[in-house]
Amino acid sequence: MAAPVRGSPLAVTLQAHELDLHGHRVSYRIAGSGPPLLLLHGIANSSATWERVAPLLSERFTLIAPDLLGHGESATPRGDYSLGAHASGARDVVTALGHERVTVVGHSLGGGIAMQFAYQFPERTERLVLVASGGLGREVHLLLRAAALPGADYVLPALTSRRVMNVGREVGSLLARVGLRPSGDVDVLARGFASLDNAGSRQAFLHTVRAVIDPGGQRVSANDRLALAALLPTLIVWGARDSIIPVEHGAAAHEAMPGSRFERFEMAGHMPHDDEPERFADALERFCDTTDGARLGHDHWQPLLGE
Repeated sequence: MAAPVRGSPLAVTLQAHELDLHGHRVSYRIAGSGPPLLLLHGIANSSATWERVAPLLSERFTLIAPDLLGHGESATPRGDYSLGAHASGARDVVTALGHERVTVVGHSLGGGIAMQFAYQFPERTERLVLVASGGLGREVHLLLRAAALPGADYVLPALTSRRVMNVGREVGSLLARVGLRPSGDVDVLARGFASLDNAGSRQAFLHTVRAVIDPGGQRVSANDRLALAALLPTLIVWGARDSIIPVEHGAAAHEAMPGSRFERFEMAGHMPHDDEPERFADALERFCDTTDGARLGHDHWQPLLGE
């Protein structure tokens, strides 16, 4: 697939829109035409995470990239920030836009939501794409585990101050200039924490983190249900240099998911779709071209649950 030149007038960008769902503002971005891809971002991130790869994907697909509640430009209500609630919210966006079935693409936390989406709504899911996904193992970066600690509510405003975030970005920039990759995906974490610039977003972040992580690591796991996805085409993409969620989680999930595909990007970190957008778009397009979208019923998993 020929990639448009970034920044050229021909490059397609994600266009921002809003919906009112259940009394809350939900921001989403769309682009392109063709079979629909539902793009779900990670924690303390937004639909903007897909900007580098969107011009490539939009030539073949309709892109639907919501800001999860509590993230980006969406509302930050008091309420349920569990994986199930986020999956239901994503389903509502897809429904409101008139799409019956989608290929679900989830990054980090969004991967956990994508798996929950497929589990709750198999009749709406054609394919599953997991990008450095949460929910596949215990290990996760120390800073995210720290957010689950008692008292993080009081520390987080200081950690997300503009001065602290600027220092983090400056350190990452300096290391890059001398040819060193910042350890710990410093820039990814710095940008994420910098987005928590008000009390509502900080509380939503903490509620979301604590729904899936405790001080010992990830506490929600899909590993006991991966074999159920035998009839759902699945692609797993991971950066070998990921220091937020280790690439070994992806390799183990691939072994546990019959028929799944595993793409390991040796030079990428936690954001393979951002680090190597052309390769990511090629892998995703090839996956969709060489698989038939699943046609499952809403009760598809029921006969398998007793096995």
